[in-house]
Amino acid sequence: MYSSEQIQELQRLTKTLAEGNHGEKAFEIVEDLRKVLRFHEYRYYVLNDPLIGDTEYDQLFKLLENIEKANPELITTTSPTQRVGSGLNAAFDTVAHLVPMLSLENSYNAEDLLDWDRKAREAAKLDVIEYCVEPKFDGASVSLIYENDHLTRGATRGNGVEGDDITTNIKQVRSIPLHAAFSDYGLDVVEIRGEVLMSKSAFKQYNDQLAQQGIAPLANPRNASAGSLRMKDPKEVAQRRLEAFLYNVSYHTATGERVDDAKSKLLDTHHGMLQMLWNLGFKSPMKEMKVVKGIDAIIEYCNEFETKRDELPFEIDGMVIKVNDLHLQDRMGMTTHHPRWAIAYKFKARQGTSKLRSVEFQVGRTGSITPVAKIDPVFIGGVTVGSISLFNEDVIKEKDLKIGDTVLVERAGDVIPYIVKSMAEVRDGSETEIVFPKCCPACNSELFKEETEAVWRCVNIECPAQVVERMIHFVSKDAMDIKSFGEANVRKFYELGLLKDIPGIYTLDFAAIGSLAGFGKKSLDNLQAAIEASKTQPLHRLMFALGIRFVGETTAKVLANKIHHLLDLKDYTVEQLQQLEDIGIKVATSIETFFKNEQNMQMLQQLEELGVQMVNTKRGAVAEGGLHGQTFLFTGTMGKLKRTEAEEMVEANGGKLLGSVSSKLNYLVVGEDAGSKLEKAKKINTVKIISEDEFINIISAQTA
Repeated sequence: MYSSEQIQELQRLTKTLAEGNHGEKAFEIVEDLRKVLRFHEYRYYVLNDPLIGDTEYDQLFKLLENIEKANPELITTTSPTQRVGSGLNAAFDTVAHLVPMLSLENSYNAEDLLDWDRKAREAAKLDVIEYCVEPKFDGASVSLIYENDHLTRGATRGNGVEGDDITTNIKQVRSIPLHAAFSDYGLDVVEIRGEVLMSKSAFKQYNDQLAQQGIAPLANPRNASAGSLRMKDPKEVAQRRLEAFLYNVSYHTATGERVDDAKSKLLDTHHGMLQMLWNLGFKSPMKEMKVVKGIDAIIEYCNEFETKRDELPFEIDGMVIKVNDLHLQDRMGMTTHHPRWAIAYKFKARQGTSKLRSVEFQVGRTGSITPVAKIDPVFIGGVTVGSISLFNEDVIKEKDLKIGDTVLVERAGDVIPYIVKSMAEVRDGSETEIVFPKCCPACNSELFKEETEAVWRCVNIECPAQVVERMIHFVSKDAMDIKSFGEANVRKFYELGLLKDIPGIYTLDFAAIGSLAGFGKKSLDNLQAAIEASKTQPLHRLMFALGIRFVGETTAKVLANKIHHLLDLKDYTVEQLQQLEDIGIKVATSIETFFKNEQNMQMLQQLEELGVQMVNTKRGAVAEGGLHGQTFLFTGTMGKLKRTEAEEMVEANGGKLLGSVSSKLNYLVVGEDAGSKLEKAKKINTVKIISEDEFINIISAQTA
């Protein structure tokens, strides 16, 4: 495997070799590159276990391509540039594609696209070309054959010429019709290309199920999709909720029967073909596709799409640009590796390789010890990544991580980086074990782990690291919402001795703070006003701000609505707490433990003496609202309302909020990218599943 430094050196040599044949030197470099590329093709296509990211592979491939172009006498029939990939999975029957599934040429910037457009216009002898641009789906490529309107075969991409017959597994993908009326368009045999993938929500749900079973999560949706298609049991495939986007008709034959002009016209363009697929019930990228004239509009659309890629319900890694006119595509033809009428525009890399240099152990507000990997900074998807959470000790063991390892790093759709795997194959013996501490790195107290948990904890409530994290949570937006008092100020005031605990937030020495750099009169006045305003926050916000383990915003509201004064909870037993809506044994035990702790009680008494509101002034105010007796739960991303606004609307009209799906739930309000709550609700007949717009209509009816 080449390092980034070696790739840079190869790029320098390539420029030299481009001037002509340099004998043995060129031959050695070419042969070395071919061996490396074949190895990584095998890891990617056969084992489905890549050692490098896509961009790094593309760099190596481009280097070999450039050298062979300058030195054509070095080209061999077995070179990776002369074929489309490698390797088949012998567990399935091998079948030939009707038309080879060629790779696309890649581009990474506007200059690449402009150069490609110039060549395309020269080949077409046109001043301007009409193009289609659509998402480049990050899944597993497949080929489907329909004969006389029936799905007769599904195959993997394989080596581009032949693939694995996965027809039975393809039939488990519900977005793929088993019957499609191609005969309405005068077609009797059709081969379609597409991508099988898992949506972000389906991927998360499946990984959550694996976690509940104690099984290591899958690395990413793409690997999950490719692995699913090769599974022996079709029932297992069906459980993974795969989807398929069909984006190309590679082959078709006509029955000879006459079809109307409108339908015949669709067969002349790429856009028309996808419209036909859409009309026949296939999932084609019609909504995301754009037809434009000229490359400038393509560049603009690619840049626009890259900024919103994370908003999509599925993963994409770029855009694909195709000549729209199919007759023009035929005239332009193809090379042995890629069609001349299409190109892929790759977004900034989401994967990269780096070195794991050390592991730091951080203490959270509940005492949880989180290992954080420190790696050589690597640029991935427009961001330089240097720190990555490893979550807990079990993850370190499962991924077999060692200090000094070369690791594959990925940024998922939610842009949180994680280590996909260590690369044990390239270890040189200098790597060392990661030793998980037995004592807290902040206060040296002995760590403790529950039998049912994977997390080690520091149980010393006075641990300085926990104290700081609890204060950061207390002032945060969703808690007491003390504006201008973020994490940086909490840490600064604590280090300077101006702040030592939560009650200290309300006794700050503003004169001392005013002497610090960056704190002028206006910023000081704003901070002081925000702290004073927080004293009147609703009781449920204070309860959430206290950071009681397992007590989220919804549970805090349930508790607040059942009491008059916060300190009433000190008299509740675990059994009494469990009688409240949505509170189980785990949450009840945590609440009782918090209020039995003498230090916590002293803190609450101090806060009340300092003027913090501890009485539920809103309790019972809307008991007879129009939604009285109705329960609501929200899932997914709301498009028109903030989650907190929607929840306040429910409560303002006398409704109740629940924290989970159960038979007690009346309405589940579903936004974009909804997950496991939606699936669970579908199994309970009494739960009404409604959209955000339907929810707004319900609220509007209450205020009409």
